[in-house]
Amino acid sequence: MRKIIHWLDPKLDKFRTSNDSTPKPKYTPHTTEEFIGVLQRTPKSILSSTDRSRIAAIMSFNDRKVADLMVPKSSMVFVNSKDILGPLVLDKLYKSGFTNFPVVDNNNRVKGVIHTEALNALEIKKTDRAEKYLDKKVYYLHVNDSLKFAVEEIERTNSYYFFVLDENDALAGFFTTQMLLDYLLG
Repeated sequence: MRKIIHWLDPKLDKFRTSNDSTPKPKYTPHTTEEFIGVLQRTPKSILSSTDRSRIAAIMSFNDRKVADLMVPKSSMVFVNSKDILGPLVLDKLYKSGFTNFPVVDNNNRVKGVIHTEALNALEIKKTDRAEKYLDKKVYYLHVNDSLKFAVEEIERTNSYYFFVLDENDALAGFFTTQMLLDYLLG
């Protein structure tokens, strides 16, 4: 029985197809760049675009920084600790699409986080202030921390939400475990 064989011809630097079972010379890449070149030239019938993206994400994992995946401060939705969690504030939070909200004081210092699970599970009265539902356990990463370090911090703290600080220790954004999973799994 004959089968179709795909093989890389190093002289032509492209894949070839053969219908016979004669063994073809095997090509082994010697550098990361050569390996990426092989991946790029692999027919989609062998390696899908999704698989290519996953492999590229894994290969670049050690070079990526938290800043590459974080949500920037300008896109974050904040709650003041003195805000009353009435219909207008809750509507703003739910419409944002986020599941965690930084709570700040009047000087814009982070006091903690409100998680939507807390808002969903509790019966909020029209006079309840944000600080009542505050989770004071706050964890930080820095913009230049590697994704490898972020994984270590996720394991160490068992947290899925981190504030990200810039070089001056000012709030730059936030980072979640879900962002990391989305990056790796596409």
